[in-house]
Amino acid sequence: MIPRSKTHRRVCNRRGLLIGLLGGSFNPAHNAHRRITLNAMAALGLDEVWWLVSPGNPLKPKAGMSPLFSRVKMARRLARRAPIRVSAIERELGSPYTVDTLKALRHRYPGHRFVWLMGADNLAEFHRWRDWRGIAAEMPIAVIARPGYDRHALASPAMAWLRRFRLPAGRLKNRNEWSAPALIELRFDPDPLSATAIRRTDPDWASRLVGAPPRDDLTRSLIHEPTTKRADRTKGA
Repeated sequence: MIPRSKTHRRVCNRRGLLIGLLGGSFNPAHNAHRRITLNAMAALGLDEVWWLVSPGNPLKPKAGMSPLFSRVKMARRLARRAPIRVSAIERELGSPYTVDTLKALRHRYPGHRFVWLMGADNLAEFHRWRDWRGIAAEMPIAVIARPGYDRHALASPAMAWLRRFRLPAGRLKNRNEWSAPALIELRFDPDPLSATAIRRTDPDWASRLVGAPPRDDLTRSLIHEPTTKRADRTKGA
């Protein structure tokens, strides 16, 4: 497999890419994220996928959320040697809402085409997201099945509206026949791994991620540790 650095030098300079966007807390990123990403790339004919690490999710409690520094650093570790770019661009865009992020990305990268990737667990509560119909109007949505969530996703208000726009995955590979809204359903071998389970068995995972700050793959800015943590380390705490 081509080393990640060489892949990115070649891919980032091309226009007209087909890019999947996978957003989330990544608290922490794990092998299931990588696996579904690579499977989605193969199924949809994507050139690369951007992992959008959220600074803060309005629908999730702040308690138990690890620092952005740690979450980006772990995500970059999991993305090595794959056509995956890790970004916390939402902190620069200034909005925690997905609809605003997607509009901003389309404005910044008008030469690319995007697909929003999300798990069935997110589809189950998609109707609670700000302007979720607006999200569907921005770009096609590919929903990835997750064990234990499919029944709730199928019964959700968002699915009741989106099912009329169902398309087979192969349609996205013809890049001249795109439209939105569009819903593509993807199903891979189930992977029971979850960030919740990792935090339960290893609650201190973030504290071991020290060293140089990670660089945002889109903005190229450095993401530093929280100021209080750096100060504590200086004091010998």
